[in-house]
Amino acid sequence: MRRRPLLKRLSQGYLRNVAFGDIINMVEGFGFRLVRTSGSHHVFAHPAIQELVNLQEVKGEAKPYQICQFLRLVELYNLRLEDEE
Repeated sequence: MRRRPLLKRLSQGYLRNVAFGDIINMVEGFGFRLVRTSGSHHVFAHPAIQELVNLQEVKGEAKPYQICQFLRLVELYNLRLEDEE
C-alpha cells in the first residue's frame, strides 16, 4: 500500500490488519532506519530524535499498539512523510 493512503487509514484509527511490509515502508518514509533486528523485533532509529521504534511481525502483520506508539512519535516530533518515488 502506498504511504499516504496508509497514513490516512491509520490516522482514522484502523490499526489492525496492517501488513508488516507496509508499516516498515511507512516508518522508513518518515526518516527512520533499521538499526538492529533481534528475533522478531525490528528496531528503527531517527537521526533527529532519541526514541526508537520497535516493531514485531505476527502472522505477517504489525502489532496495533506498536503502530500507535509510532504514530505518537510522528505527532510529538511533527515528522513529515517523505515523497514516494
